[in-house]
Amino acid sequence: MSRILPGLVIASLLLAGCAGSPRAPVVDRTPGTLGAAPSVPPSQPVVAAEARADAYTVRRGDTLYAIALDHGLDYRELAEWNALADPNLIREGQVLRLNSPGAVQVRPIAGTANVIAQPLGGAGDGIKTEPRVQRLPYSEENLALLTKSGSGAKPAATPPKPEPAKPAAPASKPEPQPIAEGDDEKIEWGWPAAGRVSAGFSDPANKGVDISGKKGEPVYASAGGKVVYIGEGLRGYGKLVIVKHNNTYLSAYAHNDSILVKEQQSVVKGQKIAEIGSSGAETTKLHFEIRRQGKPVDPLKFLPAKP
Repeated sequence: MSRILPGLVIASLLLAGCAGSPRAPVVDRTPGTLGAAPSVPPSQPVVAAEARADAYTVRRGDTLYAIALDHGLDYRELAEWNALADPNLIREGQVLRLNSPGAVQVRPIAGTANVIAQPLGGAGDGIKTEPRVQRLPYSEENLALLTKSGSGAKPAATPPKPEPAKPAAPASKPEPQPIAEGDDEKIEWGWPAAGRVSAGFSDPANKGVDISGKKGEPVYASAGGKVVYIGEGLRGYGKLVIVKHNNTYLSAYAHNDSILVKEQQSVVKGQKIAEIGSSGAETTKLHFEIRRQGKPVDPLKFLPAKP
C-alpha cells in the first residue's frame, strides 16, 4: 500500500501539469493567407486588370471614332486592322477586330494545373550531390588519412586582376517619351484647366468631369502622349481632342473653341493643346475624361489635389 500511494500522487501531478499547459497555436498555411495584404497609398486608385475584347459587332448609330474611344484605341489603327479605306464607312452587324492581326492575347489560365512533385537526387536521375561531411574521432590513423587525401589538392587559381573602370561619358539630356513602355499604371497626371469642377463623374450620365472656364482660356495635356483624334465626329463632345498616353490610358478634352495640335503629334504634360469653348454644349466649359482600356474612370481619383 505504501508503494501504490506515491505512484498515484506522481500520476496526479503529471495530469495537472498537462491540463495547465497552453495548447500550441494552429497556423494556417493555406497559400495566400500568410502575411498581410500590401497597403495601397490613398492617392493611387485601385483598378482591376481586365482583358480586352477581341472583336466588336457594329450597332446602329455607331461610328468608328466612338468605337475606338470606348475600347481605348486609335481609330487609325482600328481602321487599318479591319482594312477600312474610309473610317466613315462601317455598317450595322459588321464585326470589327480590336487588336492587331499579329498580336498575341495573353489571358490568365482558369484553375490550377496538377503538379507532380518528385524528390531530387534519387537513384538513376543523373543528379550529382555534394559529399557529406563526417566527423571522425582524433587518432593518429585518422590524421594520417586526412593528410594523405588532401596532399593531391591543387591550389585555387588566382582570379584575374580586374581592369580599371573607364570614366563614363557624360549623359545627354533625354528626350521626352510620350508613350510609356513600362508600367502603364504609373502616370503623373496634371489638371487640364485652371477652373473649378462644376460637374463630377457619374457614369453613364457624365463620363468625366466638367471644368468651368472662360472662352479662350488654355486647355493643357493632362499627361504626355500622342494625339490620336481631333474633330467633331463624336456626338455631344463638340470639338474634341483625344490623347493616348500608353496602351492602357486615354484622355479626352471636349467642347473646345480652338485646337492647337494635330493628329499623331506628340505632346508633353502641361502643354497647351486647345482653348476652352462651348462647341457642342450650352455653356462654356471643358469636359475632361480619363479612359482606362476605353472605360471611363473618375478623373478626380487620378488628378492631384488642387493647391
